[in-house]
Amino acid sequence: MEKGGSSVGLLTIKELLETGVHFGHRVRKWNPKMKDYIYTERKGIHIIDLEKTIRFFAEAYFFIRDSIAQGKEILFVGTKRQVQQTIEEEAQRCGAHYVNQRWLGGLLTNFQVIKGRIDRMKELEEHERVGDFEKLPNKEAIRLRKELLKLQRNLQGLRNMTRVPHIVFVVDTQVEVNAIHEARLLKIPVVSIVDTNCDPDPIDYPIPGNDDAIKATKLIISRIADAVIEGREGRTPEIPVTPVAQVAESAREELNVQEIAAEPKEGLPEEALKVAAEPAAPRKAKAAPKRKAKAAKVSTDGNAEAPLLEEGKDGSE
Repeated sequence: MEKGGSSVGLLTIKELLETGVHFGHRVRKWNPKMKDYIYTERKGIHIIDLEKTIRFFAEAYFFIRDSIAQGKEILFVGTKRQVQQTIEEEAQRCGAHYVNQRWLGGLLTNFQVIKGRIDRMKELEEHERVGDFEKLPNKEAIRLRKELLKLQRNLQGLRNMTRVPHIVFVVDTQVEVNAIHEARLLKIPVVSIVDTNCDPDPIDYPIPGNDDAIKATKLIISRIADAVIEGREGRTPEIPVTPVAQVAESAREELNVQEIAAEPKEGLPEEALKVAAEPAAPRKAKAAPKRKAKAAKVSTDGNAEAPLLEEGKDGSE
């Protein structure tokens, strides 16, 4: 495969439409900095320009592929529920490090401390393997197993990471704020899917696309994993290669308003879930009608008596 975007085909308009990559957020949720990546607006939803998605994805793909070929390492980061499984599966498939649970503060900026926790996890795993836990008092064994499970949950994807990665790939810039911040402090290039509600400025290689739909994110994450595999093994994944001019022409033909208005068979339901997940504006409650209370009667001892409610006006009408 040629370098630097002289050939594309890594993603096709058809598969992007089918997986709903073009669906952004509601118009009122948008970030104005995403203006250049938006194609149009349809029924209150921003539609992402897929021609730019293909172009920017190709730049990210070639950058990752060439970096991995030079012996550099990449870290996959996706901690929100929709992408946790995909991040784990694709990172393992391409042999990359990954974080799909909680981002630990200082994972990049204070890596030596994190490395110590990774070593501790491996130490406990070895003790468990040789049966040392069985020789300990029950309470102590339970405590150590609990510690081990916690370490495995947070550090499983980092067990083979011996140095700070050279690239960080992120899904959803609004969720992975800390990961992006630490990467920028260390001047580590960041590759990320950016939705219409995201700020693309902190991202070195933004990929415009839906970062919420499961099928949309899975498509892009899997192709990023393909870039890692190609760079590491020097082989080209089985992906059709199409000249740039042909891709652009295809995009212009397929990506029109009528095509966008048509509901993709599988992309729309997930977008509907995205829209449904956004909180609806609260409805204003009607003001309760004012009621006139009878004038208080004055008792013979000079004290005012409480006003009596008329029958049927006790609020339980």
